[in-house]
Amino acid sequence: MATSPNATATSEIELDAVVVGAGFGGIYALKKLRDEHGLHVLAFDKAGGVGGTWYWNRYPGALSDSESHVYCYSWDKALYQEWEFKTKYVPQAEVLSYLQSVVERHDLMKDIRLETGITSAVFDDARRKWVVTTDAGETYLAKYFITALGLLAATNIPEIPGLASFEGEVYHTSRWQPETSFEGKRVGVIGTGSTGVQFITAVAPQVRHLTVFQRSPQYSVPIGNGPISKEELADIHRDFDAIWDQVRGSALAFGFEESDIGTFSVSDEERKAIFDRAWKKGGGFRFMFETFNDIATNEAANKAAQDYIRGKIDEIVKDPETARKLKPKDLHAKRPLCDSGYYEIFNRDNVTLVHVGSEETPIERITSTGVVTSDGVEHELDMLVFATGFDAVDGNYKRMELRGRNGMLIQDHWKTGPTSYMAVATANFPNMFMVLGPNGPFTNLPPSIEAEVEWIADTIGYMEDNAIATLEPQPQAEEAWVQTCEDIANQTLFPKAESWIFGANIPGKKNTIYFYMGGLAAYREALKQVTQDGFRGFILEKTSENQPA
Repeated sequence: MATSPNATATSEIELDAVVVGAGFGGIYALKKLRDEHGLHVLAFDKAGGVGGTWYWNRYPGALSDSESHVYCYSWDKALYQEWEFKTKYVPQAEVLSYLQSVVERHDLMKDIRLETGITSAVFDDARRKWVVTTDAGETYLAKYFITALGLLAATNIPEIPGLASFEGEVYHTSRWQPETSFEGKRVGVIGTGSTGVQFITAVAPQVRHLTVFQRSPQYSVPIGNGPISKEELADIHRDFDAIWDQVRGSALAFGFEESDIGTFSVSDEERKAIFDRAWKKGGGFRFMFETFNDIATNEAANKAAQDYIRGKIDEIVKDPETARKLKPKDLHAKRPLCDSGYYEIFNRDNVTLVHVGSEETPIERITSTGVVTSDGVEHELDMLVFATGFDAVDGNYKRMELRGRNGMLIQDHWKTGPTSYMAVATANFPNMFMVLGPNGPFTNLPPSIEAEVEWIADTIGYMEDNAIATLEPQPQAEEAWVQTCEDIANQTLFPKAESWIFGANIPGKKNTIYFYMGGLAAYREALKQVTQDGFRGFILEKTSENQPA
């Protein structure tokens, strides 16, 4: 292994591993590989600080909808016991503060290069190493290339005619400027997904007027956020082992027991009472998965949940026409949403809802002063905010020159959609390990990140101990894993709804299966079995020869 960053005659700086990203995944990958396996590792991030998604997403209302005591690492038990979780759900600033504390606590910053993007990563077949180039003009030579790029990092701004002509302020929520002022301004928001719902709810009381451009109405439930009492905090600290055993052994890893009862196994009265309790308690994933066990798989059960939320919209929203526009007509089978009073804000005099779905009044163009919809109305604005999400899962992979064996571009390998074997590797890209790669668990993310990073680090440790030069998936193993993910997804209702979790938010992007929906416990067991079966599905080459190990 390389023991120091020595420059070669061609000005290549030698490392054992390059990590791309300094969010939850990159921080843990750096820690594991450096401190437990003794490798010389550098992590790179184009941001000005650590935090990944939570560095960039500083928009008003930014909040995790995983509960705070499970939206963190479990590997640092001492820090967990010291950390004062303040609210049930954790706001952006506190997630960022937590990750910064982890970096400081473990002296990781000395091995992180901020404000440094990766422009290319090319596998050198002759040397069986990765040649990684940064936007600072430096070139690194490393045996291992670990991508911790984040699922939601590649910003998506839709192409709307006339956008360049708008003379007001334009923002995307993921590149928010915290000093932005709303006072006295007419603000338009395009997008009503998770980010849009949070942003809209937060800024409505601050602006002169808010125009919400809604393409697809959303099923959303209250988040149920609030302070954590001293007694609750003491319980969280005391029950660390039980909490994390439950998380790792669950499907969703959200820290609650998923329901084992069917929607129609109870009376109509009891069903309503269960929904009422869930609505009062809060949480989008809790509403879908803690109430009944078949909302995501049975259309009749799903309709019961739909009808309940539509009924709540009618109760909350005073104007019948606005309520009509807010009520979804499709399945409740997108990423579950929760909010801090989303439907209530449409009762405000300074909030207007414009339904820009194809069956209503789509956006035709943007002018110098606002947005024109198909009914000829120009909605005059001082500020336009895109809450239009991301080119999810594979977006950031396609924004660098990434080449595997024989110069294969990742775009060519993934021309029919992003694929992986076990979410951590992909064929033709030896020694490239992905954190939250395609076909990974659909869960609360930090527990899945831990499972993947631990498997990656242990596998690299095995390679170092056994003189393994390269490891990559067999194409047929990758195809089988993708098929497994598709088979499981097709047992649910999720593929039947247009959603970013299948790529539907990006024009021209193939609608495909991006996630493993079998749950975290089953995924962890599958990773374990791959290792126990001698890295089943992988091709291993010895250092001394080009023959499989």
